[in-house]
Amino acid sequence: MLIVEHLVDLGHREIVYVDGGRGVIATDRRRGYRTAMRRRGLEAGIRVLHGDNTEEGGEHASRRLIEADDLPTAVVAFNDQCAIGVLAALARAVVAVPGRVSVVGYDDDTLARLSCFNLTTVSQGAREQARHAVTAAVERLYQGRTEAREVVLTPRLVRRGTTAAPA
Repeated sequence: MLIVEHLVDLGHREIVYVDGGRGVIATDRRRGYRTAMRRRGLEAGIRVLHGDNTEEGGEHASRRLIEADDLPTAVVAFNDQCAIGVLAALARAVVAVPGRVSVVGYDDDTLARLSCFNLTTVSQGAREQARHAVTAAVERLYQGRTEAREVVLTPRLVRRGTTAAPA
């Protein structure tokens, strides 16, 4: 998982994952976090918090950490909406991001790009995904293609203002 690699390279060792709930994507991302933590020798520090794919889910998970006075140095959220909820809870508790806690999302949605969030995230190339989907639909409709085709796009880390070395 690009996110864990990025955070560990910055010096983070206490990295919490806010889960996205049920479903294939949530399962894959949770597995990716755990695998990346193990690869970096941080299996003892694996922490998965219940969350979901909403701002409210990220905010609720963060409030539990804040109330327990158990803040990690970094939080990885299931998606950007969840990460924005994490940012909201941390801001309300006057916890500096990225000074005290780094936060990373996933999907590079339009909110992540806003200057008020400036969220470090992973882009899956939404425009390229759309281009491939339209091409496949056109080929199927106008060229009669019926065989399945798999296209794998390489995700990329988009570094913005919510990650830094731990204090």
